[in-house]
Amino acid sequence: MSSSPAEASAPLTVALIGNPNTGKSTLFNALCGVRQRVGNYPGVTVEKKIGHCSYHGQRFQIVDLPGTYSLAPRSLDEMVAVDVLLGRRSDVAPPDVILSIVDASNLERNLYLVSQVLSLGRPTVIALNMTDIARERGIEIDVPELERRLGVRVIPIEAHRRQGLAELEGELAQAASLAPPPELKPFPPLFDAEVARLATALAANGAQASATALPRYLVERLLLDNGGYLQEWLGPKYPALAPQQLGEARERLRAAGYPVPAVEAIARYGWVQKALDGVLRRPDERRVTASDRIDRVLTNRWWGTLIFALLMVVVFQAVFTWAGPAMDWISGLCDGLGAAVEARLPEGAFRSLLVDGIIGGVGGVLVFLPQIFILFFFIAVLEDCGYMARAAYLMDRLMVRVGLSGKSFIPLLSSFACAIPGIMATRVIENRRDRLTTILIAPLMSCSARLPVYTLLIAAFIPARTYRLGVDLSDERYLGLGLGLQGIVMAAMYVVGIVVAVVVALLLKRTMLRGPTPPFVMELPSYKWPSLTTVLHRMFERGWAFIQRAGTLILAVSILVWAALYYPHPAERIEGPFAAEREQLGAQLATAPTPEQTAQLETELARIDHEILGAYQRQSFLGRFGQAIEPLVRPLGWDWRIGCAVLASFPAREVVVATLGVIYNLGSNVDLEDTDQRGQLVQALRQAKWDGTERPVYNVPVALSIMVFFALCAQCAATLAAIRRETNSWRWPAFTFAYMTGIAYVAAWATYQLGMLIGA
Repeated sequence: MSSSPAEASAPLTVALIGNPNTGKSTLFNALCGVRQRVGNYPGVTVEKKIGHCSYHGQRFQIVDLPGTYSLAPRSLDEMVAVDVLLGRRSDVAPPDVILSIVDASNLERNLYLVSQVLSLGRPTVIALNMTDIARERGIEIDVPELERRLGVRVIPIEAHRRQGLAELEGELAQAASLAPPPELKPFPPLFDAEVARLATALAANGAQASATALPRYLVERLLLDNGGYLQEWLGPKYPALAPQQLGEARERLRAAGYPVPAVEAIARYGWVQKALDGVLRRPDERRVTASDRIDRVLTNRWWGTLIFALLMVVVFQAVFTWAGPAMDWISGLCDGLGAAVEARLPEGAFRSLLVDGIIGGVGGVLVFLPQIFILFFFIAVLEDCGYMARAAYLMDRLMVRVGLSGKSFIPLLSSFACAIPGIMATRVIENRRDRLTTILIAPLMSCSARLPVYTLLIAAFIPARTYRLGVDLSDERYLGLGLGLQGIVMAAMYVVGIVVAVVVALLLKRTMLRGPTPPFVMELPSYKWPSLTTVLHRMFERGWAFIQRAGTLILAVSILVWAALYYPHPAERIEGPFAAEREQLGAQLATAPTPEQTAQLETELARIDHEILGAYQRQSFLGRFGQAIEPLVRPLGWDWRIGCAVLASFPAREVVVATLGVIYNLGSNVDLEDTDQRGQLVQALRQAKWDGTERPVYNVPVALSIMVFFALCAQCAATLAAIRRETNSWRWPAFTFAYMTGIAYVAAWATYQLGMLIGA
């Protein structure tokens, strides 16, 4: 193609569309590499991915649309994809070319979407992907004849091997300079006549009088949309749309033997059959491929489920355990940085802000990165090799009972390690209601951040009893299973979250997210070796998205919590009563004759510092608020100190241990892995009394009440930020916070009251 330099420098907008599992993401990454950005279309949840590439001086802007089986919009996200293709969105340039990717091994089904793309009347190029798999199955395709029948260029490619990409880029540039093909009209003449009549009626009523006149394709879709979604979406912009006109047109079509919407499937698949007649040749007997042999095991109801369970254990262990060293390294790095800053700056608000607010806040964000990287590494590998579709198929029998599909299982399982990557993993769920329901219940899975709370309280208040299930053979021999009470309580906390999640999912699917459980339709792609480039790109893309979006919010919240814990800071009033004692101990330390005396004096000075820190916190805004809400938390068996610790832990659950350490004058760096430090905090909790009384604050019902509250409450700003990111709205994180906090309060109250009633 010849063009002037000015023309060559003007970027062409290419809209990339295709069915799920056709290699669309692989093609997008192969074309654009790292030159891409991810965001959301304004006002909707659908992800917007835009990449850039060039070919012989011609620049392309490639818009990667969500994978879909049809251009029949039944949700806001699908409507966005149609609007992008029609050039009806102000935030994306109208596409110069539509690049439709199809699976050469499943051409009949893929061409249904192609027929809808051709109905738009836009310049189009077909990328015939997975030609290697088609050859393996003995499938032959007459590409030149297919081009002639479709009226557009068809380029065979193997996206994962980057074969055919140069020719594809050349054809994209060429197609943009040619006249667009005529709109495909596969419907019977009577249907086209009804579309024309409806368009005329709309024009007569003024609906087509503006620059945003309704395209013929949308008029066609209005007629086919029995559910009324499209009319509801377009109604505010086109008030002349009359349901009566649509109803009368559909009735005439039904009477003529063309019922809506069945007429579309009949017409389009009829067109596909004619287009492929003599073009597509399959072997007389279907070849048994390696994928078929593997599926005999991996999709088997019993063997497949067992293998899936073992694989999920590996993934869970990887996210939960393997990330530990990297998380510890990041945490240590942030602690070291904080210590370095603390050593170089004078004591005061600015130093505290940098160390406790900013560096501590950044560390609280970055510490999640290893889990996110590991999780999305596994997800990318499982998706790219073709196993993810099998996993969803296996779990569909279980998930359908709560109104979800099998695609919800892996995100929920991932949430046991951390809800943030679990929520991000819901992007594999196409159905908006299912995806939103999964997002809203994912935080109920007991994540690793809850473990410090469970560990501390179980060790402190749950007796270390063992219950035997079996037969005593003698005094020293026993045949059976021993169950520890502490382990049972720990497992019960996980079960509580699962049970509540099931109940909430059922309620959501029957109320605000009401709708039929969609039939589980998912193509089982052929197995292939995953592309390391694609896997690493997806992994780092999700990690960066987490830092860039969720990180900013959690950092801001950390600074706000720091301010609430720091101010007011009346140094003279708080530290004055301890000044004389500190001075005396300091003098004694300077002349201490023995190491034992030095250690004893340093311990006393540390005790005073802890008492001062505790006094500051009790006098802080957060401490005062904790005392103010004590009447609200008393029914749960809590005093103001527990209430204060819970309030401080809302940005991140892990904060509760440090907060309790400060409140009970043990400092903020309580390490539960350190036996001595854990023992000191356990002892402090056991000895805590209600103010002005000798009545212990903590007992078994109180400990259970706190654990149940933490099991169910939305105490994680990063999780709420992830929900905001994935839903593109503050409505859903606010709803999640409200419903989980409400359930947690009621469940904690019931736990405490029942525990006291039975005298636990």
